Amino acid sequence: MSATRIPSRVRRLNKVQKISVAGVSALGVAALTFSLVPSNAEAEVSPQAAAAAAPVAFTNAAGSAQAKTVQNSMLEQHSTAEQLVKAADAAKAKAAAETKAAAAKAKAASEAKAKAAADAKAKAKAAADAKDKAAKAKADAEKRGSEAANRSTARKPVYANNLDGWIREAMSIMKKEGIPGSYEGIHRNIIRESSGNRWAINNWDINARNGIPSKGLLQVIQPTFDRYHVAGTKKDLYDPVANIVAACNYAADRYGSMDNVNSAY
Repeated sequence: MSATRIPSRVRRLNKVQKISVAGVSALGVAALTFSLVPSNAEAEVSPQAAAAAAPVAFTNAAGSAQAKTVQNSMLEQHSTAEQLVKAADAAKAKAAAETKAAAAKAKAASEAKAKAAADAKAKAKAAADAKDKAAKAKADAEKRGSEAANRSTARKPVYANNLDGWIREAMSIMKKEGIPGSYEGIHRNIIRESSGNRWAINNWDINARNGIPSKGLLQVIQPTFDRYHVAGTKKDLYDPVANIVAACNYAADRYGSMDNVNSAY
């Protein structure tokens, strides 16, 4: 059997497989050679004669039954070797595929871990930025409030210490408290009740006889002043601003407004 008859995949056999196949082939050739020697031949043959006769004997016996048996045996060996090669190649391919899959899985896990870390970092940064933004907004609001308070304090009007100033300051407080009353209505009632004298006191009417004389610009008795006093003004019945605001608060409760008062009230 020539070398060209052997499949090309057999050439990739490992060292042990090659030795095994070579051994089987050599034994087959030897068995064939001995079987073809005539029985009446001389027992002793010179080495040179045996060497010269072996190729001829093998060639001439190629079509015999023994030669076919050896040939079939060799083909079976070659087929087995090829199957081993195929199995080895399949195992190698499977191992390579498993290695590739494991590498892909590890890469995916690494990328997922990196993404999770990046997302967590971005989330933490966003939270920190939001916190900083909120803190800055709060600080800005407090600053604006402080500046507004300072401006308000700086712009706080200074009222003259006379009847005009007292009425205007009282009207400013009344506006904040929602107490009605116009400059004209307040001024008109002050002139009628005390002529603008903040220390005026009535010692002859029924209130005086009852021990609670009317006092101040709008002639208010102490119980009425205490009941209608407005927080932020002095607790002094003779204080002109406190007197006006308390009197207007009382008039608003009883008459709707100081503007509606045209006589003793």
